[in-house]
Order: sequence, then C-alpha cells, then structure tokens
Amino acid sequence: MFYKTLLFFFFQFFIFGTFEAQKLVNQIVAQVGDNIILWSDIETQRLQLPDKEKALEGKDCQILEQLLLEELLVNQALIDSLVISDEQVDAEMENRLRIMENKMGGRENLESFYGKSTVAIKEEFRTIIRNKMLAQEMERKITGDITVTPKEVAAFYQKLPKDSIPFINMKLSFQQIVQFPELTATDKKLAYDQLVDIRKQIVSGGKSFETMARLKSMDPGSASQGGKIAASKGMMVPQFEAALYDLKPGEVSDIVETMYGYHIIKLVSRKGDDYTVLHILIMPEYSSASISLASARMDSCYQLLSRNAITWDEAVLRFSNDEATKQNKGVLTNPYTMDIYWDMEQLNEIDQQIYLLTDALESGGVSLPSLYMDLFERKQGIRIVRLQNRVAAHQANLEEDYALIKLAAENDKKQIMLDDWTHTKIPNAYIRLDSQFQACNFRVNWLKTP
Repeated sequence: MFYKTLLFFFFQFFIFGTFEAQKLVNQIVAQVGDNIILWSDIETQRLQLPDKEKALEGKDCQILEQLLLEELLVNQALIDSLVISDEQVDAEMENRLRIMENKMGGRENLESFYGKSTVAIKEEFRTIIRNKMLAQEMERKITGDITVTPKEVAAFYQKLPKDSIPFINMKLSFQQIVQFPELTATDKKLAYDQLVDIRKQIVSGGKSFETMARLKSMDPGSASQGGKIAASKGMMVPQFEAALYDLKPGEVSDIVETMYGYHIIKLVSRKGDDYTVLHILIMPEYSSASISLASARMDSCYQLLSRNAITWDEAVLRFSNDEATKQNKGVLTNPYTMDIYWDMEQLNEIDQQIYLLTDALESGGVSLPSLYMDLFERKQGIRIVRLQNRVAAHQANLEEDYALIKLAAENDKKQIMLDDWTHTKIPNAYIRLDSQFQACNFRVNWLKTP
C-alpha cells in the first residue's frame, strides 16, 4: 500500500497543531528512556490529518508508534553525537513560519493566533524542531543507502491489493518567468533619508522610539509591539547583531543596512547571548518607473512567446531575474515533495493565484503577465506562468506514476530496515506504555514480551 510510514514523511506542520492540543487535559501515555509522550502529542499529530483519516480505527496507535520511534531515534542520535546546527533549526523554522503566515494571511494573524510574538513562538518550538530534525537525520543514517531496481518496483506494484492502489488526484506542474523591479539608487536614498528623519525625531526631538516604530516601521512582526525583539545571538542577520552588540542600554544605533532594508536599533538590555531591542525597519520601495520598466519587459517577453519568436527556455534565460528558477527553465519545485508536480491542496498553501492563472490553459500555454508577491523572497514581482503539464486524476499505474510507485517501494524497503533496527534497540531501552495502548496492533513489539 502507498503509506508514508517513515518518520521523514511523518510531520509537516506539527508545531501549529500544538496550540490547540495544549488546551486538552493532558496525561502521560508512554515513556522512552527519560522522555515522556503526552496525550496532547498524539492529538497534535491527529490535527494534521485529513478529516477522513482522523477517525480511522487504530489511528492513535499508529501515531503513538511513530512518536515512540522518534524518541528512540533521538536517543540514538545523541549517542552517535549527531549535530543539528542552530542555523539549520532556524532555517527550518523560518520555512514553516513563512508558509503558515501565508496560510493565515500574514505574520500579525499568526502572532494573534498564538498570542505572542514571532520570536517567542520560535523559542517555544526550537527544541521540538531540533529533536524532529535529529530523528530525521538518524533515520537517514540508518536507511540512506536503500535503493530499488526497476524489477523491484514492478514486483512491489504487482503485489499491491487492487483496492490499495490509490486514486491519484489531478497533478499540475508549472514554470515561470519573473521580473522583480530593480531598486534604483534613488529608491534606496528615499528610504535611507526617511529613516534619518525618524532617527532625528527620536534622538533630538524626544519622540518615543516605541511610538515611531508603531507608526513607521515596515517590520510586520515587531511594529505592533513598538519594535520590540527579544532574541539570542545568531537569530538575527549578522549586520543587525553586530550593530546592537556595540550599543549600551538606551543607546540608538546609526542606520544599519541589511538584506531587508535600513534599520535603527535601540538596545533595551543584554545578558550574555540574550538581548532585547527596539527596532525600526524602512524598506526601499520600487519607484513607479522601475515597475513600469519591469512591466514593459514582461510585455515584450509575452509578445515574443505568443508569436513563437522565442522558445520558453530562451525566454527564461533572457528575461527572468528570479535566481530560484532562472537556471532551472523556470520550473517551480513543490517544497512539500521536492518534485515538480503539485496537487490543489499544496497549491492553495503556497500560491493560490497560480491555479487561477492557468486553469483555462492547455499544457504548454502561458498566462498574461501579472503582479504577484513572492512568498519566500517577500517582494513583489511580475511574472508569466506556463502550465508545463496537467495530469488528469487516475488510478496509479507504472507508466504514468513510476516515480511515485518507486518512492513507495523504497519506503517499504526502508520501513523493513527501520523495523529491524528498532527490534535490536528495544531490549536495551526503558519503554513504558499506558494500559489503554497496550492492546495496540503495533508494527514492532514495544512491550518486549515474547
């Protein structure tokens, strides 16, 4: 069957279900070594499931087994001295926050949902993220060398019960050509001069830093908090932290330039690597002339494509300035699967507009140029989208879905290896299960009974 049993595929947005699960009456349901598993941990994972799966018989047992495996993997990762850097944890956290911000309609809505700042959200879930990543890395170490041959893929498919072969929803693949308007020296100077004036009003004019941050700062995560950021060393970009570490409490920095724009920083307090600052960000904005120039270039690109005067691949290299896709023929990679194909649920999470642009197109058709906001770059651009391929809904088969079936065959083979590894570790681990779960039909024998 096409199950995702491996821990590597087990969680996508677990931290965002935790808030609701924490409202439940909690209890310890299992323990691995010194680490406990709570009922809310199971509820957190169940919240992420499609509605049709939540009520399936034995689902809580399946979730608990994955949590038991995770704890076993984390313990082994620590024994083997596997390391997940702070940078890796922060990058993973940022990716998840960006997707959730987009889903919730912005950072302010995310912070309102949690009732705390983004920095506080990151701090609360940093250990959880790190342990999840440690478990993933340990799993990769155990199963990383697994491969399957075409013969094994075919054999795996042939052994599948007919009622277990999944119905594949419509899949779409896209390419894009993007023009991000260029910031001119004049655009940057306008932003810089605006911040010079704000700083002058604070330092010389006696204006409140917090008030000016609320009124003027373009940082959606801190502006409503008066510019307040509580963080630790390494959490902010280097230029920002270099400036704040030169300040004494109460001092306001000179203007600091980072990849996000121009900042001024007021140090509130610093203790070791932890600090609290107030901060105002002014981001340079594109002039109307820059936007008009980018629009004109994209109109030219569209006309050339419409007349078949240029191929798509040539147009990408000639007109796109999107570094993420320019060298890949404009292909948009699905961050959930790292594949080129998307289903509708994934599209709605990442880029709702793209389906509307391409719904009426045939494969190979291109959209008119349109404005869009890049989720990851957090900047506005103009793009042309090409519907690379549309695969109709169908029952999975070797001809159209070989990559999917191969992945399932690999996962099946990896699961067998992971089960064997788990069997060898259980006898030497302290494992306790609450009585309500001792009758579960687990894949492996967690109770150590014959």
